[in-house]
Amino acid sequence: MVERSQAQRHVYPRTVRFADIDSQGHVNNVRFLDYLEDARFGMFHIDPYNAGETPFKGLVVTRHEIDYRRPLGFRATPVRVESWVTEIRPVRFTLQYEIRDDDELFVAAMSVIAAYDVEGARPRRLTESELAYLKRFS
Repeated sequence: MVERSQAQRHVYPRTVRFADIDSQGHVNNVRFLDYLEDARFGMFHIDPYNAGETPFKGLVVTRHEIDYRRPLGFRATPVRVESWVTEIRPVRFTLQYEIRDDDELFVAAMSVIAAYDVEGARPRRLTESELAYLKRFS
């Protein structure tokens, strides 16, 4: 996994909620998938919409890989989910993430995401505008 990239990163601030904390006093490992999902939704839907661009439609995660580096406990300040693209193919791309603050790296993760034709129930090629958007973060 790439820990630091020179690519432009999408940064999504994520509040640690009380409901995220398990009996061990830290964010439960499965909750980190929610953090990644929230960041992807911001990156591919909310941010393009707010910029007057077309949000992505029909993306499916085909693979996740997560390395837990440090426990993340309840805190008043949000952590950052930083995301960037490391590989782009005609039908899929790879997204790397770090969940961190200024001092600590809590999680390093990777997702393979495929473009999907929801109506046709099959993979599809990424559009030119989607490819251009992804290249901003690669």
